[in-house]
Amino acid sequence: MAGESGGDSATLETTPTWAVATVCFCLIAVSILIEHGLHILAKYLSRKRRTYLIHALNKIKSDLLLLGFISLLLTVCEKPIANICIPKGVAHSFLPCHSLTSEEEEESKCEEQDKLSLISRVGIQQLQLLIFFLAFFHVLSSFLTFSLGIAKMRRWEHWEAETRTLEYEFSNDNRRFQLIHQTSFGRRHLKFWSEHRLLRWPACFLRQFYGSVYKVDYFTLRHGFIVAHFAEESDFNFQKYLKRALEKDFGIVVGMRLWIWIFSVLFIFFNAFVFRNYFWLPFIPLLMLLIVGTKLQGIITKMCLDSSDKSHVVQGTLLVQPGDHLFWFDRPELLLHLMHLILFQNSFQLAFFVWSWYKFGLRSCFHRKTEDIVIKLIVGVVVNFLCGYVTLPLYALINQVNTIIPPQGKD
Repeated sequence: MAGESGGDSATLETTPTWAVATVCFCLIAVSILIEHGLHILAKYLSRKRRTYLIHALNKIKSDLLLLGFISLLLTVCEKPIANICIPKGVAHSFLPCHSLTSEEEEESKCEEQDKLSLISRVGIQQLQLLIFFLAFFHVLSSFLTFSLGIAKMRRWEHWEAETRTLEYEFSNDNRRFQLIHQTSFGRRHLKFWSEHRLLRWPACFLRQFYGSVYKVDYFTLRHGFIVAHFAEESDFNFQKYLKRALEKDFGIVVGMRLWIWIFSVLFIFFNAFVFRNYFWLPFIPLLMLLIVGTKLQGIITKMCLDSSDKSHVVQGTLLVQPGDHLFWFDRPELLLHLMHLILFQNSFQLAFFVWSWYKFGLRSCFHRKTEDIVIKLIVGVVVNFLCGYVTLPLYALINQVNTIIPPQGKD
Protein backbone atom coordinates (compact mmCIF):
# COMPACT_ATOMS: atom_id res chain seq x y z
CA MET A 1 0.00 0.00 0.00
CA ALA A 2 1.38 3.39 -0.99
CA GLY A 3 1.82 5.67 1.96
CA GLU A 4 2.32 9.41 2.11
CA SER A 5 6.08 9.03 2.13
CA GLY A 6 6.19 6.62 -0.82
CA GLY A 7 6.95 3.43 1.15
CA ASP A 8 10.45 3.12 2.57
CA SER A 9 11.84 6.09 0.62
CA ALA A 10 13.42 8.88 2.65
CA THR A 11 11.49 12.16 2.88
CA LEU A 12 12.89 15.69 3.32
CA GLU A 13 12.42 15.20 7.06
CA THR A 14 15.21 12.62 7.04
CA THR A 15 17.38 14.14 4.28
CA PRO A 16 20.46 16.27 5.17
CA THR A 17 19.91 19.95 4.46
CA TRP A 18 23.24 20.17 2.64
CA ALA A 19 22.02 17.56 0.16
CA VAL A 20 18.79 19.46 -0.49
CA ALA A 21 20.68 22.76 -0.81
CA THR A 22 23.20 21.22 -3.24
CA VAL A 23 20.51 19.83 -5.52
CA CYS A 24 18.57 23.12 -5.45
CA PHE A 25 21.73 25.10 -6.25
CA CYS A 26 22.56 22.88 -9.24
CA LEU A 27 19.04 23.09 -10.64
CA ILE A 28 18.93 26.87 -10.22
CA ALA A 29 22.38 27.27 -11.80
CA VAL A 30 21.45 25.19 -14.85
CA SER A 31 18.14 27.07 -15.25
CA ILE A 32 19.89 30.46 -15.04
CA LEU A 33 22.51 29.39 -17.61
CA ILE A 34 19.80 28.28 -20.05
CA GLU A 35 17.80 31.47 -19.52
CA HIS A 36 20.93 33.61 -19.95
CA GLY A 37 21.83 31.75 -23.13
CA LEU A 38 18.38 32.37 -24.60
CA HIS A 39 18.65 36.04 -23.62
CA ILE A 40 22.01 36.36 -25.39
CA LEU A 41 20.56 34.66 -28.49
CA ALA A 42 17.58 37.03 -28.48
CA LYS A 43 19.89 40.08 -28.24
CA TYR A 44 22.02 38.75 -31.12
CA LEU A 45 18.94 38.24 -33.32
CA SER A 46 17.71 41.70 -32.37
CA ARG A 47 21.01 43.29 -33.44
CA LYS A 48 20.75 41.43 -36.76
CA ARG A 49 17.11 42.54 -37.09
CA ARG A 50 15.93 38.96 -37.54
CA THR A 51 12.38 39.75 -36.48
CA TYR A 52 10.87 36.45 -37.56
CA LEU A 53 13.52 34.40 -35.76
CA ILE A 54 12.92 36.40 -32.58
CA HIS A 55 9.23 35.61 -32.96
CA ALA A 56 10.06 31.90 -33.39
CA LEU A 57 12.34 31.96 -30.34
CA ASN A 58 9.59 33.54 -28.25
CA LYS A 59 7.22 30.80 -29.41
CA ILE A 60 9.65 28.09 -28.35
CA LYS A 61 10.09 29.75 -24.95
CA SER A 62 6.31 29.92 -24.56
CA ASP A 63 6.01 26.25 -25.49
CA LEU A 64 8.63 25.29 -22.91
CA LEU A 65 6.83 27.41 -20.33
CA LEU A 66 3.56 25.64 -21.12
CA LEU A 67 5.18 22.20 -20.85
CA GLY A 68 6.75 23.21 -17.54
CA PHE A 69 3.39 24.38 -16.24
CA ILE A 70 1.79 21.06 -17.25
CA SER A 71 4.56 19.22 -15.38
CA LEU A 72 3.96 21.43 -12.33
CA LEU A 73 0.23 20.69 -12.42
CA LEU A 74 0.97 16.97 -12.55
CA THR A 75 3.19 17.31 -9.48
CA VAL A 76 0.57 19.23 -7.52
CA CYS A 77 -2.29 16.97 -8.60
CA GLU A 78 -0.39 13.68 -8.23
CA LYS A 79 -2.29 12.48 -5.16
CA PRO A 80 -5.78 13.68 -6.25
CA ILE A 81 -5.41 11.99 -9.64
CA ALA A 82 -4.14 8.77 -8.06
CA ASN A 83 -7.17 8.79 -5.72
CA ILE A 84 -9.61 8.77 -8.65
CA CYS A 85 -10.77 5.15 -8.63
CA ILE A 86 -12.18 3.31 -11.63
CA PRO A 87 -13.48 -0.28 -12.03
CA LYS A 88 -10.87 -2.89 -12.88
CA GLY A 89 -12.65 -3.76 -16.12
CA VAL A 90 -12.31 -0.17 -17.33
CA ALA A 91 -8.71 0.06 -16.09
CA HIS A 92 -7.77 -3.03 -18.13
CA SER A 93 -9.12 -1.60 -21.41
CA PHE A 94 -6.98 0.03 -24.09
CA LEU A 95 -3.70 -0.92 -22.46
CA PRO A 96 -0.47 -0.17 -24.35
CA CYS A 97 0.75 -3.69 -23.53
CA HIS A 98 -1.01 -7.00 -24.09
CA SER A 99 -0.06 -8.16 -20.59
CA LEU A 100 -2.15 -7.00 -17.62
CA THR A 101 0.50 -7.61 -14.96
CA SER A 102 1.49 -4.65 -12.79
CA GLU A 103 3.88 -4.43 -9.87
CA GLU A 104 2.78 -0.97 -8.73
CA GLU A 105 1.08 -0.58 -5.35
CA GLU A 106 -2.43 0.85 -5.30
CA GLU A 107 -3.80 3.75 -3.29
CA SER A 108 -5.52 2.57 -0.10
CA LYS A 109 -8.76 4.30 -1.08
CA CYS A 110 -9.00 2.39 -4.37
CA GLU A 111 -7.76 -0.86 -2.85
CA GLU A 112 -10.55 -0.76 -0.26
CA GLN A 113 -13.13 -0.37 -3.06
CA ASP A 114 -11.56 -3.19 -5.10
CA LYS A 115 -10.80 -0.68 -7.85
CA LEU A 116 -7.72 0.76 -9.52
CA SER A 117 -6.37 4.30 -9.74
CA LEU A 118 -7.03 6.32 -12.88
CA ILE A 119 -3.25 6.85 -13.08
CA SER A 120 -0.91 5.69 -10.32
CA ARG A 121 1.61 8.02 -8.72
CA VAL A 122 4.40 6.20 -10.51
CA GLY A 123 2.54 6.62 -13.79
CA ILE A 124 2.22 10.38 -13.21
CA GLN A 125 5.95 10.61 -12.53
CA GLN A 126 6.65 8.74 -15.76
CA LEU A 127 4.32 11.13 -17.60
CA GLN A 128 6.34 14.07 -16.26
CA LEU A 129 9.48 12.49 -17.67
CA LEU A 130 7.75 12.12 -21.03
CA ILE A 131 6.98 15.86 -21.01
CA PHE A 132 10.68 16.57 -20.44
CA PHE A 133 11.66 14.43 -23.43
CA LEU A 134 8.96 16.12 -25.52
CA ALA A 135 10.34 19.56 -24.67
CA PHE A 136 13.88 18.47 -25.55
CA PHE A 137 12.94 16.93 -28.90
CA HIS A 138 10.68 19.86 -29.75
CA VAL A 139 13.62 22.24 -29.44
CA LEU A 140 16.01 19.84 -31.20
CA SER A 141 13.61 19.22 -34.09
CA SER A 142 13.02 22.96 -34.54
CA PHE A 143 16.76 23.67 -34.62
CA LEU A 144 17.48 20.87 -37.11
CA THR A 145 14.60 21.86 -39.39
CA PHE A 146 15.70 25.47 -39.66
CA SER A 147 19.39 24.53 -40.02
CA LEU A 148 18.62 22.14 -42.87
CA GLY A 149 16.48 24.76 -44.61
CA ILE A 150 19.25 27.35 -44.41
CA ALA A 151 21.80 24.78 -45.63
CA LYS A 152 19.61 24.06 -48.66
CA MET A 153 19.19 27.75 -49.49
CA ARG A 154 22.92 28.38 -49.27
CA ARG A 155 23.26 26.20 -52.34
CA TRP A 156 21.09 28.74 -54.15
CA GLU A 157 23.60 31.56 -53.53
CA HIS A 158 25.61 30.41 -56.57
CA TRP A 159 22.47 30.48 -58.70
CA GLU A 160 21.63 33.99 -57.52
CA ALA A 161 25.18 35.14 -58.31
CA GLU A 162 24.85 33.61 -61.79
CA THR A 163 21.90 35.92 -62.57
CA ARG A 164 24.37 38.84 -62.61
CA THR A 165 26.64 37.33 -65.27
CA LEU A 166 26.72 38.20 -68.96
CA GLU A 167 26.04 34.59 -69.85
CA TYR A 168 22.73 34.71 -67.96
CA GLU A 169 21.74 37.99 -69.59
CA PHE A 170 22.51 36.58 -73.03
CA SER A 171 20.54 33.37 -72.50
CA ASN A 172 17.56 35.41 -71.25
CA ASP A 173 17.69 38.16 -73.88
CA ASN A 174 14.19 39.54 -74.53
CA ARG A 175 14.94 39.71 -78.25
CA ARG A 176 15.12 35.93 -78.43
CA PHE A 177 12.06 33.89 -79.37
CA GLN A 178 11.73 30.15 -78.80
CA LEU A 179 9.07 27.53 -78.41
CA ILE A 180 8.12 26.81 -74.82
CA HIS A 181 9.12 23.16 -75.28
CA GLN A 182 12.61 24.31 -76.18
CA THR A 183 13.17 26.22 -72.94
CA SER A 184 15.00 24.51 -70.09
CA PHE A 185 11.93 24.87 -67.87
CA GLY A 186 9.70 23.40 -70.56
CA ARG A 187 12.04 20.46 -71.21
CA ARG A 188 11.98 19.64 -67.50
CA HIS A 189 8.24 19.84 -66.92
CA LEU A 190 6.50 19.31 -70.26
CA LYS A 191 6.86 15.55 -70.47
CA PHE A 192 4.55 12.87 -71.82
CA TRP A 193 3.10 12.46 -68.34
CA SER A 194 2.49 16.15 -67.63
CA GLU A 195 -0.97 16.30 -69.20
CA HIS A 196 -2.28 13.24 -67.38
CA ARG A 197 -2.97 13.66 -63.67
CA LEU A 198 -2.69 9.94 -62.93
CA LEU A 199 0.84 9.97 -64.36
CA ARG A 200 1.81 13.43 -63.14
CA TRP A 201 1.32 12.66 -59.45
CA PRO A 202 3.68 9.64 -59.34
CA ALA A 203 6.32 11.59 -61.28
CA CYS A 204 6.04 14.55 -58.90
CA PHE A 205 6.19 12.15 -55.97
CA LEU A 206 9.53 10.74 -57.15
CA ARG A 207 11.00 14.20 -57.80
CA GLN A 208 11.12 14.88 -54.06
CA PHE A 209 13.99 12.43 -53.70
CA TYR A 210 16.35 13.79 -56.35
CA GLY A 211 16.82 17.40 -57.37
CA SER A 212 13.67 18.75 -55.73
CA VAL A 213 14.65 22.25 -56.94
CA TYR A 214 16.61 22.50 -60.17
CA LYS A 215 18.48 25.62 -61.21
CA VAL A 216 16.02 26.22 -64.02
CA ASP A 217 13.14 26.11 -61.51
CA TYR A 218 14.86 28.72 -59.37
CA PHE A 219 15.59 30.97 -62.35
CA THR A 220 12.06 30.74 -63.73
CA LEU A 221 10.30 31.39 -60.43
CA ARG A 222 12.74 34.21 -59.66
CA HIS A 223 11.98 35.79 -63.02
CA GLY A 224 8.24 35.57 -62.32
CA PHE A 225 8.72 37.31 -58.98
CA ILE A 226 10.96 40.06 -60.40
CA VAL A 227 8.54 40.84 -63.24
CA ALA A 228 5.59 40.99 -60.84
CA HIS A 229 7.23 43.31 -58.30
CA PHE A 230 10.18 45.16 -59.84
CA ALA A 231 11.64 46.33 -63.09
CA GLU A 232 12.81 43.38 -65.14
CA GLU A 233 16.46 44.52 -64.98
CA SER A 234 16.32 44.79 -61.18
CA ASP A 235 19.28 43.39 -59.22
CA PHE A 236 17.03 42.35 -56.29
CA ASN A 237 18.62 39.52 -54.29
CA PHE A 238 15.94 36.86 -54.46
CA GLN A 239 17.92 34.31 -52.46
CA LYS A 240 18.20 36.60 -49.42
CA TYR A 241 14.52 37.32 -49.71
CA LEU A 242 13.79 33.59 -49.62
CA LYS A 243 15.90 33.22 -46.47
CA ARG A 244 13.71 35.84 -44.80
CA ALA A 245 10.63 34.01 -46.06
CA LEU A 246 11.96 30.76 -44.60
CA GLU A 247 12.43 32.49 -41.24
CA LYS A 248 8.84 33.70 -41.39
CA ASP A 249 7.53 30.22 -42.25
CA PHE A 250 9.69 28.70 -39.52
CA GLY A 251 8.03 30.98 -36.99
CA ILE A 252 4.71 29.35 -37.90
CA VAL A 253 5.77 25.71 -37.78
CA VAL A 254 7.37 25.81 -34.31
CA GLY A 255 4.44 26.86 -32.12
CA MET A 256 2.04 24.58 -30.26
CA ARG A 257 -1.63 25.26 -30.90
CA LEU A 258 -4.80 23.69 -29.56
CA TRP A 259 -5.38 21.50 -32.61
CA ILE A 260 -1.78 20.28 -32.38
CA TRP A 261 -2.38 19.22 -28.78
CA ILE A 262 -5.59 17.43 -29.81
CA PHE A 263 -3.66 15.31 -32.32
CA SER A 264 -1.00 14.63 -29.67
CA VAL A 265 -3.63 13.34 -27.26
CA LEU A 266 -5.01 11.12 -30.04
CA PHE A 267 -1.49 9.83 -30.66
CA ILE A 268 -1.24 8.78 -27.00
CA PHE A 269 -4.67 7.16 -27.15
CA PHE A 270 -3.91 5.14 -30.28
CA ASN A 271 -0.82 3.66 -28.63
CA ALA A 272 -3.15 1.02 -27.16
CA PHE A 273 -2.24 -2.54 -28.14
CA VAL A 274 -5.72 -3.17 -29.57
CA PHE A 275 -5.12 -0.70 -32.42
CA ARG A 276 -1.96 -2.51 -33.65
CA ASN A 277 -0.46 0.96 -34.02
CA TYR A 278 3.03 -0.31 -34.82
CA PHE A 279 1.73 -1.22 -38.31
CA TRP A 280 0.54 2.29 -39.26
CA LEU A 281 1.07 5.02 -36.65
CA PRO A 282 4.82 5.69 -37.27
CA PHE A 283 4.14 6.17 -40.99
CA ILE A 284 1.50 8.92 -40.70
CA PRO A 285 3.94 11.90 -40.50
CA LEU A 286 6.00 10.49 -43.38
CA LEU A 287 2.91 9.88 -45.54
CA MET A 288 1.57 13.37 -44.89
CA LEU A 289 4.93 14.95 -45.68
CA LEU A 290 5.24 13.05 -48.97
CA ILE A 291 1.75 14.19 -49.97
CA VAL A 292 2.67 17.83 -49.26
CA GLY A 293 5.93 17.50 -51.19
CA THR A 294 4.14 15.88 -54.13
CA LYS A 295 1.64 18.73 -54.18
CA LEU A 296 4.41 21.33 -54.26
CA GLN A 297 6.18 19.58 -57.12
CA GLY A 298 2.85 19.35 -58.93
CA ILE A 299 2.32 23.11 -58.55
CA ILE A 300 5.58 23.87 -60.41
CA THR A 301 4.60 21.52 -63.24
CA LYS A 302 1.08 23.00 -63.34
CA MET A 303 2.50 26.53 -63.67
CA CYS A 304 4.49 25.37 -66.68
CA LEU A 305 1.39 23.74 -68.20
CA ASP A 306 -0.65 26.91 -67.69
CA SER A 307 2.03 28.99 -69.43
CA SER A 308 2.09 26.50 -72.28
CA ASP A 309 -1.69 26.73 -72.70
CA LYS A 310 -1.53 30.53 -73.02
CA SER A 311 1.22 30.64 -75.63
CA HIS A 312 3.56 28.19 -77.32
CA VAL A 313 6.13 30.89 -78.07
CA VAL A 314 8.30 32.52 -75.42
CA GLN A 315 10.02 35.89 -75.71
CA GLY A 316 13.13 35.96 -73.56
CA THR A 317 12.51 34.00 -70.33
CA LEU A 318 9.42 31.90 -69.74
CA LEU A 319 7.05 33.78 -67.43
CA VAL A 320 5.02 31.76 -64.92
CA GLN A 321 2.11 33.14 -62.95
CA PRO A 322 1.51 31.37 -59.65
CA GLY A 323 -1.72 31.85 -57.77
CA ASP A 324 -3.70 30.63 -54.79
CA HIS A 325 -5.86 28.52 -57.10
CA LEU A 326 -2.95 26.09 -57.45
CA PHE A 327 -3.13 25.21 -53.73
CA TRP A 328 -5.71 23.11 -51.93
CA PHE A 329 -8.86 25.13 -51.19
CA ASP A 330 -7.04 28.24 -52.50
CA ARG A 331 -5.11 28.39 -49.22
CA PRO A 332 -1.30 28.21 -49.51
CA GLU A 333 -0.95 28.40 -45.72
CA LEU A 334 -2.74 25.05 -45.40
CA LEU A 335 0.42 23.26 -46.54
CA LEU A 336 2.44 25.14 -43.94
CA HIS A 337 0.01 24.14 -41.18
CA LEU A 338 0.29 20.52 -42.31
CA MET A 339 4.07 20.74 -42.03
CA HIS A 340 3.56 22.24 -38.57
CA LEU A 341 1.54 19.18 -37.55
CA ILE A 342 4.00 16.79 -39.19
CA LEU A 343 7.03 18.23 -37.40
CA PHE A 344 5.40 18.24 -33.98
CA GLN A 345 4.00 14.74 -34.35
CA ASN A 346 7.36 13.47 -35.53
CA SER A 347 9.17 15.05 -32.57
CA PHE A 348 6.46 13.61 -30.30
CA GLN A 349 7.02 10.12 -31.69
CA LEU A 350 10.79 10.39 -31.28
CA ALA A 351 10.34 11.70 -27.73
CA PHE A 352 7.96 8.83 -26.96
CA PHE A 353 10.43 6.31 -28.38
CA VAL A 354 13.40 7.62 -26.36
CA TRP A 355 11.27 7.96 -23.21
CA SER A 356 10.01 4.37 -23.40
CA TRP A 357 13.57 3.16 -24.13
CA TYR A 358 14.94 5.08 -21.15
CA LYS A 359 12.16 4.08 -18.76
CA PHE A 360 11.33 0.51 -19.78
CA GLY A 361 14.34 -0.61 -21.79
CA LEU A 362 14.83 -1.08 -25.50
CA ARG A 363 12.91 -4.35 -25.41
CA SER A 364 9.49 -3.55 -23.99
CA CYS A 365 5.87 -3.75 -25.04
CA PHE A 366 6.35 -0.41 -26.82
CA HIS A 367 9.05 -1.96 -29.03
CA ARG A 368 7.96 -5.52 -29.58
CA LYS A 369 10.30 -6.38 -32.42
CA THR A 370 13.55 -5.17 -33.91
CA GLU A 371 11.58 -4.00 -36.94
CA ASP A 372 9.57 -1.63 -34.72
CA ILE A 373 12.75 0.02 -33.44
CA VAL A 374 14.32 0.37 -36.88
CA ILE A 375 11.15 1.75 -38.47
CA LYS A 376 10.57 4.37 -35.77
CA LEU A 377 14.16 5.61 -35.89
CA ILE A 378 14.43 5.69 -39.68
CA VAL A 379 11.04 7.33 -40.19
CA GLY A 380 11.79 9.96 -37.52
CA VAL A 381 15.13 10.92 -39.08
CA VAL A 382 13.79 10.86 -42.67
CA VAL A 383 10.80 13.06 -41.84
CA ASN A 384 12.95 15.68 -40.14
CA PHE A 385 15.46 15.70 -43.00
CA LEU A 386 12.88 15.80 -45.80
CA CYS A 387 10.85 18.55 -44.16
CA GLY A 388 13.84 20.75 -43.33
CA TYR A 389 15.97 20.19 -46.43
CA VAL A 390 13.37 19.60 -49.15
CA THR A 391 9.76 20.47 -48.39
CA LEU A 392 10.01 23.68 -46.35
CA PRO A 393 12.51 25.45 -48.71
CA LEU A 394 10.42 24.32 -51.70
CA TYR A 395 7.31 25.79 -50.08
CA ALA A 396 9.12 29.08 -49.43
CA LEU A 397 10.24 29.24 -53.07
CA ILE A 398 6.79 28.58 -54.54
CA ASN A 399 4.66 30.52 -52.09
CA GLN A 400 6.78 33.67 -51.82
CA VAL A 401 6.71 34.22 -55.57
CA ASN A 402 3.04 35.05 -55.03
CA THR A 403 3.61 37.64 -52.27
CA ILE A 404 3.35 41.38 -52.62
CA ILE A 405 5.72 42.82 -50.02
CA PRO A 406 9.05 41.09 -49.38
CA PRO A 407 9.95 40.34 -45.74
CA GLN A 408 12.00 43.16 -44.25
CA GLY A 409 15.33 42.91 -42.44
CA LYS A 410 19.07 43.06 -42.88
CA ASP A 411 21.77 40.48 -42.63
